[in-house]
Amino acid sequence: MLCNIMVNKSKVLISGNDAMAQAALDAGCRFYAGYPITPQNELIGYMAKNMRRHKGVFVQAESEIAAINMVFGASAAGFRAMTSSSSPGVSLKQEGISYLAGAELPAVVINVARGGPGLGNIASAQSDYFQSTRGGGHGDYFTPVLAPASVAEAAQLVTLGFDIADYYRTPVLILADAIIGQMMEPAYLFCKSVFKKKLPKKTWALTGAKKRKSNIIKSFFLKEGDLEIHNEKLRTKWETIKKNEQRFSTYKTKGADYLIVAYGSQARICSEAVDALRAHNINIGLFRPVSLYPYPERGLKKIAESVRMIFVVEQSLGQMVEDVRLSLPYKNIYFFGKTGGGIPQVEEIVRFITKTCP
Repeated sequence: MLCNIMVNKSKVLISGNDAMAQAALDAGCRFYAGYPITPQNELIGYMAKNMRRHKGVFVQAESEIAAINMVFGASAAGFRAMTSSSSPGVSLKQEGISYLAGAELPAVVINVARGGPGLGNIASAQSDYFQSTRGGGHGDYFTPVLAPASVAEAAQLVTLGFDIADYYRTPVLILADAIIGQMMEPAYLFCKSVFKKKLPKKTWALTGAKKRKSNIIKSFFLKEGDLEIHNEKLRTKWETIKKNEQRFSTYKTKGADYLIVAYGSQARICSEAVDALRAHNINIGLFRPVSLYPYPERGLKKIAESVRMIFVVEQSLGQMVEDVRLSLPYKNIYFFGKTGGGIPQVEEIVRFITKTCP
């Protein structure tokens, strides 16, 4: 699916963190629990300031672990629930995310990623890709992951994330970064979701069992064979998501001889590199994954059919490049990346590609 942004009403100058918070409120999020950490503090501050006027509940929890488990409880009661953090904080939430996935509870988790490992720094990074796309907690599970490349898209993908979460009964991760979270851009809020499926009623929610059979929500299966049956059910869900929810965007890929693959804020830098390389008569385009899980391998395979070389650019030591190699095992794939908050510059990307191209 080619990802298009559909928005309406008035345009405002807003940061990515504030835009994601407002989009969550507009999407019907009525429970938020979080714990402060840079560079996403503006998001939690925005929710604290504005949740009351939406008649919802805001909690600054005592820890990231407490926050994700509060989200579990609110989701189980049928509310649209969300938390947000940055890389070390999301690490602490992983057990709770695994519980949400195992119990089939919808929620949105926003990661405004920073440099690591360890405490690292507060600069932008893309080194949480493995954690996000491989199920960063324990057990066999995946979470849909959406990666915005602009403030407007960050708001749009939060709206979409809540719909995907409710439709498939799964936690959804929004993987932004410090650049997306902190930068300010003109953006339309009050996003119209691009999700086309009708959302089911939450008949499974724990709303009190008066005049109906009691609902049970759990991820604990002790009887021999029960957990295997449950995991196979989850596997069927992941395969359905993989089939239906692949999203991407392209830039000047028609008839291209070479291709850059990049996501998030780095894709914006790479679009400038595409223009610079074309000025040097290198016929190159850009493929931008919007869904990191499921990875948009169908779209990538189709676009890369006639491409001679592929260049993957990341703000990491190389993580998404593994999914590109899995999607295109017979292609010549080259990697360029910077880590620890280092940002690949247009000139560096152009120099790397011109030296590599024949």
